[in-house]
Amino acid sequence: MIEAEAVVAQGTLKLACSRDELLRGLGIVSRGVSTRTTVQILSGILLHAAEGKLELAATDMEVSLRTAVGAKVETEGSVVVPGRLLLELARLLPESEVTVEHKQDEATVEIRCGTASYRLHTYNAEDFPRLPETQGIEFHDVDRETLLETVGRVSRSASRDESRPVLTGVLMRFEPGKLVMAATDSYRLSVKETTLEGSVPELEAIVPARALGELTRIAAEGEKLSLGVHENQVVFGTGDAWLTSRRIDGQFPNYKQLVPEAFEHEVALPREELLDVVRRVSVMAQRNSPLRLRFAEGELTVSAQTQDVGEAHESLPASFGAEALEIGFNAEFLRDGIDSVAGEQVRLKLISPLRPAVLQGEGDDFLYLIMPIRLAG
Repeated sequence: MIEAEAVVAQGTLKLACSRDELLRGLGIVSRGVSTRTTVQILSGILLHAAEGKLELAATDMEVSLRTAVGAKVETEGSVVVPGRLLLELARLLPESEVTVEHKQDEATVEIRCGTASYRLHTYNAEDFPRLPETQGIEFHDVDRETLLETVGRVSRSASRDESRPVLTGVLMRFEPGKLVMAATDSYRLSVKETTLEGSVPELEAIVPARALGELTRIAAEGEKLSLGVHENQVVFGTGDAWLTSRRIDGQFPNYKQLVPEAFEHEVALPREELLDVVRRVSVMAQRNSPLRLRFAEGELTVSAQTQDVGEAHESLPASFGAEALEIGFNAEFLRDGIDSVAGEQVRLKLISPLRPAVLQGEGDDFLYLIMPIRLAG
């Protein structure tokens, strides 16, 4: 693992490794490369060769990704190479051994593979941000599948609006024997409670949804994830990859106050059939047009209409026996909610056309609250 002191180690780095291993390492860390050009060093990937391995790291100051691959190290050292360019080049190299050599006096890295030779301009490793150290952090093992399944069902409700940073994160709260995750963009809310085995620390942190998305990407294999918290950082370890994310400062909304205590109607519907209907009808819900759900005696009709585009109506049986009720939703949000529910049935809980609705599966460990859209006419 790359520690803080490694980034300042200088030397004419020289090593050889397989193209596939280099590409695997770059594939893990490259998503940590900053896409903003204001700070050039953040567009680079730190390469550090030492003790028979090549360590790679990238950061955009919110998320940092680190991993290591086996290498024949001839000369130890560190250098920062343009990240996107190096990844693109590695993808195109033939499946062969790759030699990487830092020409310090020329401020370039020479990459050779077979008869091909490339030179990339470099950045100074001393200018690369100091990455959070993992020494001294207490790590706890968490079941990988359990954690990632919870992330997958909750994180899509996080906001993409950077003007409210707290809402771009996912609340993670570890309690004895339980993990609670919640996310909201103020139009919808996802909450999932998951039973955990083993000992985990009692902690609460708001973690950027993007970081958890990257964790899902790199943690494709293995049984356990390691989790540690240090000051304002959360650290996840999986296999030979490490992800560090800053914690978001602020007060997460009290989501329990957002969920109504009682509902007027509860309708159980076949999840897959409802999802298919919503997907089809949503094609006509364009330009922010709402998706309309009309509940009547024994039937649910889903419809959408967009001026100058078209309209759609589709019905399915529903166990509804009260006075007809019509409610509108954002098509994407409703589709996400149904997709997030596990099981063969989805329970749709309603109060009125202007009050929030809740979607749940056959159990009570997950809920998806969605705010309605006021319908014209």
